[in-house]
Amino acid sequence: MFKKILIANRGEIACRVIKTAREMGIKTVAVYSDADKNALHVEMADEAVHIGPPAANQSYIVIDKIMDAIRQTGAEAVHPGYGFLSENPKFAEALEAEGVAFIGPPKGAIEAMGDKITSKKLAQEAGVSTVPGYMGLIEDAEEAVKISSEIGYPVMIKASAGGGGKGMRIAWNDEEAREGFQSSKNEAASSFGDDRIFIEKFVTQPRHIEIQVLADSHGNCIYLNERECSIQRRNQKVIEEAPSPFLDEETRRKMGEQACALAEAVGYTSAGTVEFIVDGNKNFYFLEMNTRLQVEHPVTELITGIDLVEQMIRVANGEKLALAQKDVTINGWAIESRLYAEDPYRNFLPSIGRLTRYRPPEEGPLGEGMVRNDTGVFEGGEISMYYDPMIAKLCTWGRTRGEAIETMRTALDAFEVEGIGHNLPFLSAVMDHPKFASGDMTTAFIAEEYPEGFEGVTLSDDALRRIAAATAAMNRVAEIRRARVSGRLDNHERHVGSEWNVALQGNDYDLTIEADREGATIRFADGKEHRVTGDWTPGDQLARMQIDGQALVMKIGKISGGFRVRSRGADLRVHVRTPRQAELARLMPEKEPPDTSKMLLCPMPGLIVKINVEPGDEVQEGQALCTVEAMKMENILRAEKKAVVSKINAGPGDSLAVDDVIMEFE
Repeated sequence: MFKKILIANRGEIACRVIKTAREMGIKTVAVYSDADKNALHVEMADEAVHIGPPAANQSYIVIDKIMDAIRQTGAEAVHPGYGFLSENPKFAEALEAEGVAFIGPPKGAIEAMGDKITSKKLAQEAGVSTVPGYMGLIEDAEEAVKISSEIGYPVMIKASAGGGGKGMRIAWNDEEAREGFQSSKNEAASSFGDDRIFIEKFVTQPRHIEIQVLADSHGNCIYLNERECSIQRRNQKVIEEAPSPFLDEETRRKMGEQACALAEAVGYTSAGTVEFIVDGNKNFYFLEMNTRLQVEHPVTELITGIDLVEQMIRVANGEKLALAQKDVTINGWAIESRLYAEDPYRNFLPSIGRLTRYRPPEEGPLGEGMVRNDTGVFEGGEISMYYDPMIAKLCTWGRTRGEAIETMRTALDAFEVEGIGHNLPFLSAVMDHPKFASGDMTTAFIAEEYPEGFEGVTLSDDALRRIAAATAAMNRVAEIRRARVSGRLDNHERHVGSEWNVALQGNDYDLTIEADREGATIRFADGKEHRVTGDWTPGDQLARMQIDGQALVMKIGKISGGFRVRSRGADLRVHVRTPRQAELARLMPEKEPPDTSKMLLCPMPGLIVKINVEPGDEVQEGQALCTVEAMKMENILRAEKKAVVSKINAGPGDSLAVDDVIMEFE
């Protein structure tokens, strides 16, 4: 077995690989850029080598710098994680020339699966079900129309070298096929330098389901069941689960056998993933093969008990698989939520800054389920603008899908993140969505259910009453403490009022509290009662309460006259008042928010790259006003309506915070 491996990556995946290597008794080497000098993966590894400036194209994806780190440390093998150099055949070739093992597939398999046309042809030859389509050279738009008609509309027109949605069009008729062909061809040429186009059937009611395969260099290949990855936003996976709530045993077996057939056809070794699109009738079609470890691999590990990183290391060391297909089972259900540094209330714009508070739920048993959290950050650390905005992959396991979802709901509520924008509220909203809970979803779920973006969660009356009951009981505890601190409580017997009013989310509830040593009974004006127990004390930022024996987890902040409560994706201002205070509060005028309609505000922390206008310019609706860069993504800010620029407050090179005023209008 290898004595030392280098991880050519960063963040949570580098930490993940280090954990398994440590358990196997293997020394690890981390590499890091200037931005990652104090990163968690650097601290965890046995050795660390500096490889350059923050930008990945000057550090993490420079093959020569990784090779120098290998020579410096004497690493015998390299795990590439995912992204960066993980699917770069030149990197695999460089390692082979150096006599260093690549903990991944052979160079030939990477190359074969890296091209969409080549991979589809190989899949067809291996007997894998592929989307009906035309893979040959398409001469012009008229030929594209003819081919599309023969396949049957709707069709997908795609660039062979495409990715990230570029060079891709859906056509529903001849005219759209004609226009789409030319647009895709032009886009492909400018984006990839390769204008080859292919056309295939567009699958309706699509679900994204992938098969995990594992193969060794001795001719053995097995599949480790499937993962459902249909909850996506702009082709980026957000929530994954294993197994799929849609597949039956026969479809699973057919997909698994075909995935293994493709792996064997290209001489694949190591862990890999064959991605399929599955329609509403369980017809499945090959999409592509990812020749690396997937981000969502933990859910497979949780239901099979197989450590994929360990298996990759053993295969790279020349060992035979110790598992046969009959040894692979499905135990329970697992779900993964990707926690990103992005603001869901601002159209998921990236958020950067320091993690002033980072307290994930404790790994291990939680209620009826289990929690796992793969992360590469820590409290006090900084989310950089240079890399992927993923903070953590929160995973839960349960004996059933319902248990796994309920455990995830509780774990999300208990996950404390402060200092940056993050998508925890959105993840909670998805977990509570009826369509997700039923398993009735397609890849269009987010686009269909949140067409205007995410605007927060409106809780049901039942959920509001549970929070009202909990906060009323918590307020009573806080009142007693205030009295003790002030010295007004004599022998702990000072009477705290029993009648209160709780106002939240536009509702207010009159209620009474009957407290005892074990908790409190909260009775609402309409006669409904809730029993509240818990060990919250004033100052705690996380409240774990029981309402009628059911868990309620809330993140708590103090506001005047009450609490800021975040739970189940909602962010509430909860006011707990005496009846007289509530009566007076109803007479208070609502404070109007400031008028920002004549200002362009910076929607995220970022760098001004370009200002497109000058004072005095008349701008039209949709006109580009400026460009802001964050996390190496350029965001063009446009005029919402016709106006005249009166003042510009920032210029190229300026770093701005959220809501800084960039320019003003007359």
